[in-house]
Order: sequence, then structure tokens, then C-alpha cells
Amino acid sequence: FDYSLIAAASFSRMTLTATLQTLLWRNMPSLSVPPPKCLQKPLVVPHHHMFGPGPSNVPPRILEAGANPVIGHMHPEIFEIMSDIKSGIQYMFQTQNKMTLAVSGTGHTAMECAIFNTVEPGDSVLAAVNGIWGERAAEMAERIGAKVNTIVAPPGGYLTNTDIEKALSKHRPALFFLAHGESSTGVLHPLDGIGQLCHKYNCLFLVDSVASIGGTPLYMDQQEIDILYTGSQKVLNAPPGTAPISFSERACQKVFNRRTKPVSFFLDLNWLANYWGCDDKPTRVYHHTGPVTAFYSLRESLAVLAEEGLENSWERHETVAEYFHAGLESMGLKLFVKEKQARLPTVTTIVAPYGYDWKEIMSYIMKTHNLEISGGLGPSVGLVLRVGLMGCNSSKANVDMVLAALRDALKHCHRSKV
Repeated sequence: FDYSLIAAASFSRMTLTATLQTLLWRNMPSLSVPPPKCLQKPLVVPHHHMFGPGPSNVPPRILEAGANPVIGHMHPEIFEIMSDIKSGIQYMFQTQNKMTLAVSGTGHTAMECAIFNTVEPGDSVLAAVNGIWGERAAEMAERIGAKVNTIVAPPGGYLTNTDIEKALSKHRPALFFLAHGESSTGVLHPLDGIGQLCHKYNCLFLVDSVASIGGTPLYMDQQEIDILYTGSQKVLNAPPGTAPISFSERACQKVFNRRTKPVSFFLDLNWLANYWGCDDKPTRVYHHTGPVTAFYSLRESLAVLAEEGLENSWERHETVAEYFHAGLESMGLKLFVKEKQARLPTVTTIVAPYGYDWKEIMSYIMKTHNLEISGGLGPSVGLVLRVGLMGCNSSKANVDMVLAALRDALKHCHRSKV
């Protein structure tokens, strides 16, 4: 029997199939969207001095960490890196909470993670509004059906514990939100005693420390904070995209005894706790693909903070901020936050100079000095200029650079005679 006939027949069928496929392909409609010409050019990213309210400059050590090879998000090696991150967050937050992890996303993601897991429809939520972040927290809670009340601080000011207790007593919330470092107004809100007040009224205490952590003292356990979160792109000097968060045992009792499931699958703490090894289960189950290279950067940024030491970092930021504030006042510029103890050492708000267009000042400084500062945000729009000196950017040399740029801008930008 001639087996070559079978082989030839098989080859002919394969050839015929391929030919038909080619003909079909050629007769399909042509692409209506061509390859974009912009992607045929090499990527060019300029270097700027990132002295706005965030993100900050990322030092070479942390950039290099993020350039390590990608490994699987469920590999043992990444679990070890995640364990290192958890330990670093516990140190940074000064907490022993087992439920400590980093959400895949920016600070807004952590804010939603905190609210979506602890709040159910119909729950009462109280938000302290001393800038934009209290407003955002209130809106997030409203969107999931909470009964939201706010207590509003004066511009550039903060709430007293008496103010807060009155509101807690009146509204009896399940959750009280407060921004520790309010980057839109430059306010550093006092925390002492508030956690105890919340627990007196059977309320969880949620604190946003995105602009403050690492730059000013904060003690999660000692100050009885139930949920604390931050972002990677401020004092930590890591790229945006990961958000450390921690839940107390009291908060976990609320989370894991809900009547309803959290509105977000992605931010469901039942799943996140398992992925981060916080639930003591022997096996981790796939939930989402963690941003492994962002984990490398976050781990390295926490290592940098641990090497310097929290107390040294706090002192450096405070010293540099005082030096900066003195320089601004010597130029005749005014600080938006009047009380010294209420000034956020990481983000300074300067009263927009009278007679100048604050947008022109920002634009001139970027164009002439390659230096980013920002205008106001939310309730401070049009009222202030914001300068952030965080992490590696917090130095007297950088202060001198900002002061020189401001002097130059005030000399060359248009000033109205009104």
C-alpha cells in the first residue's frame, strides 16, 4: 500500500484550508483605524522638580526596584514581597493589626475600600470636612446609600474635640471620617482623643493619611484609629498605584458581620484578606492580578523609610517646613493656615499673592525653572498656591530652589494695579 498517497492527500487538504483562509482574510474589510503615528515615535518623558502636592519625585533606587523582572502574582516570591510590605506598613502606621495590606490602586481606591467594607445602606456616616477629602468621603458614602452628615471646619482651620463629640452625640454614626493631612488646604488636623470619643459612641474612626504619613507623627494603635490608609506617591516617593491600608479588630468585626455584601467585588476585604495572607487560611485564592512591579517599588520605598527611621523622617519634614515657612514670610507672602501647629509639614498652602494671576505664577515657574507647584483644590481653588516637599524632596536645598523661583515669578509676572 502506498502511504505517500495518504500523505499527499492530507497535504492537499491542509493547503486547500490555508488557501481558503487566506482568501477569506483578504476579502475581509480593511482596518478603519490605522496604527497611530504617535506610537511610532520613541517615548520621551521630561524630568521635572515635582514640588506640588503629589506625586513626588521617585528616587533612582525605587525606580530601579520597579524595573525588576515580572513574576507571577501568585508565586511564592511575590507572597514574600507582600509579607515584607505588610511589615513595612505596620511600622509606618505604628500598628500591630493583622489586617494590614496594600490595595491595588491610588489613595481613592483605599478610601473606597474603607467605606465600602465598613458601611452598609442605611448606616449613619459622619464626615469632617476641612477640605476636599471630607467632601469626597461623604459623596462615596452617599452613593452606597448611607445617611451622611458633615461637620465643617473653617477655611484653613480644624475642628475641636468638643465640636466632634457634639456631632457624634447628635448623629450617632457607624463611621467617622477625618483627613489627618488635608492637602487641599494645608491643614494638619489633631488626632489625640478623637478615637476614644468615637468608641465612646460606638463609632469606627477612619483616617486619611495620604498627605501626612511619614512626614508627621501618627500612631494608629495608640490613637485608637480603626481604619487608616495612605498612598504610595507622597512621602514614600513610590510611583502612584498602591495604597497601604489597615483595619483594627473592631473594624474587622463590623466588616465580617455585614448583612449585605460590599458593593465592590474588587475591594471586598474578604477576598483581599486572603490574597494578602491576612486570614490565616492555608491557601490563597486568585482574586485579581496584583501590580507586581508596583509592589517592588512600594516594598523598596518602605525599606527607605525604615532605614531612615520614622522619628528622623518626622523631624526632617518638620525642620524643612519651618525653614520654608520662615522664608515665605520673609518675602512678604502669607500662609493660609494661621496656627503653626495646624500647618501640614508636607504640603504648604500660600495665600495667592494679591494682584497676581496664580495660574500665571504656576506656568512661569514650570516654564522658567522646570519646577511644579500647584494651585488650590476644591474649596481652596483660587485662594492658594500649594507646595509639596515630601520624602526625598524635603530638603533645605529644595526650599531654596522654590523660594528663588517664587521671587523670580513675582518679579516677572504681571501684577494688576487694582
